Amino acid sequence: MNVETITKTLNSLDQLQRNTAIQSDLFSIEQTSDLTVAAALVKTLENLGVRYAFGLFGGGITPFIASLEQSSIEVLQFRHEAGAAFAAIESYFASGHPVVVFSTTGPGITNALTGLFAARWEGAKVIFVSPCTSATQRGRWAFQETSQYTMSNTGIFTSGTLFHYATTVECNSELSEIARRLALGVGKLGGFVAHISIPRTIQTSLLTTPLPHVNFSPTLVTAGEDTISKCLQLLCEAPFAIWVGFGAKDAALEIRQLAERTGAAVMSSARGKGIFPEDHPQFVGVTGFGGQNSVLKYMQEQRPLRVLVLGTKLGEFTSFWNPVMVPSRGFVHVDIDPEVPGAAYPYAETFSVQSDIGAFVRAILKYFPEISRSSSVLPLPRPEREVIKSHLEGLVRPEFLMDAIQRVIVENSDAIIMTEAGNSFAWGTNILRFAAPGRYRVSTGFGSMGHAGTGILGAALARNRKAVAILGDGAMLMNNEITTAVKHKIPAVWIVLNDARYNMCDQGMNMEGFHNVDAEIPSPDFVMIARGMGADGIRVSRECDLEAALEKALALTIPFVVDVIIDPTRPAPIGSRINSLIFHGK
Repeated sequence: MNVETITKTLNSLDQLQRNTAIQSDLFSIEQTSDLTVAAALVKTLENLGVRYAFGLFGGGITPFIASLEQSSIEVLQFRHEAGAAFAAIESYFASGHPVVVFSTTGPGITNALTGLFAARWEGAKVIFVSPCTSATQRGRWAFQETSQYTMSNTGIFTSGTLFHYATTVECNSELSEIARRLALGVGKLGGFVAHISIPRTIQTSLLTTPLPHVNFSPTLVTAGEDTISKCLQLLCEAPFAIWVGFGAKDAALEIRQLAERTGAAVMSSARGKGIFPEDHPQFVGVTGFGGQNSVLKYMQEQRPLRVLVLGTKLGEFTSFWNPVMVPSRGFVHVDIDPEVPGAAYPYAETFSVQSDIGAFVRAILKYFPEISRSSSVLPLPRPEREVIKSHLEGLVRPEFLMDAIQRVIVENSDAIIMTEAGNSFAWGTNILRFAAPGRYRVSTGFGSMGHAGTGILGAALARNRKAVAILGDGAMLMNNEITTAVKHKIPAVWIVLNDARYNMCDQGMNMEGFHNVDAEIPSPDFVMIARGMGADGIRVSRECDLEAALEKALALTIPFVVDVIIDPTRPAPIGSRINSLIFHGK
């Protein structure tokens, strides 16, 4: 099918739906003469589909919490507000429902900020509700005063780089507009992080206006026929490759059809693992941090004319901005955010398409004919899969641990698996293989320690199934929420790479030539810690005992820790990151 035929076919179609705003209608659903503002806000959150609220109680937020406890929303109190926010992120991605995070004044808010920044970077839908000091008490040094006198107003209480929407409620009549803004944010494509700051005096006051219910009809952002025609023209000129990211997670079936119909090689970001099956013959590997050399081999030896980028920002941990990853004629980059295409590689030729990934692929798929595969087509490089045999002596090798996780957990369960920032991220991304989307989660943007260790609670709760965190001993000591899992009977599993050090820092600094830096930490017994908190665990120091330990962790329904004493001398696959630091730091 040539370009002229494609264009004529497209011109005979109706205009594809272009970007439209979400339509909202407000109407009163009940008389609210005896409803407090806190109760009305909770009803608004219920109407938006919120199922869970994660946080830490305190005096300033008490009226709102009391209303939450009387609602259909399940309330979970955490040990730390950052952990609550991480759990909220993963609950959203596991369920698709917006999630509430709550805190009290002062340090409750600042403790939550790390998790809320991660929510913004990850693209989650999280509504943060916190109290602030009442107007009559501001400037008088109230306990944990939260106001413009004691805390910067920039970024915490206003819309901007952290919150898509933020407001301080000063009057109960403002709730109608707040409900409308929240509905618009929740209904739009992409992430939405909001902050509703509400003084206790306003929480307890009676609502004086009708409680609104907001109906929204989200509309897909789609490309027009001219754009589709141009994309077809560019992609039909020569063989192309597909680079898949997390933003394409809901279009896995369509992407596979496109790849198989066109014969395109496919690579993915770490967050995109499993969207295209990693055991598929057209999959050439994962890019960036912890990625496989097969990708670079493909780009160097069979360099495509163009790369179709679907749902990835091509940020540092996905691409390292490596010029080898730029095809000879550049990118066709599809994303719902118009600011994404061209940002990572500003010097590369880029045809930008603003569209929902699924809608785009469905539109373009109609006009690609089936290809006839020729024996002359070069075989694609594939990620190497080393057979790792058990050692009878010595500590557990991290690569052997990952191979065991692959066999026992990935291939024989439906558990969600998350890897933590650090060497755990590198080992898991490099060795684990997924054939379906939604099983693997990692934070490649904000990359906070503690994200996986607490995020698995939200994922396990939302999916009602096992969730497994693979993390280092440093991250496990920082933030884990074992007691929260025990209290709420959440079947979380922590697999700890216990090497008595911050090993990514240790190995990375040695790779850069900085030696004799103290990165060691005392090696705790995480099994004793788990049991002291009401959970259980097992310590593994020999490779021959590992498989049985993992099987036990899967079989039990209680929170469980697998404390693995690993060999700290095994070099993690982090060389690309170190090389990038050196190259871009010059």
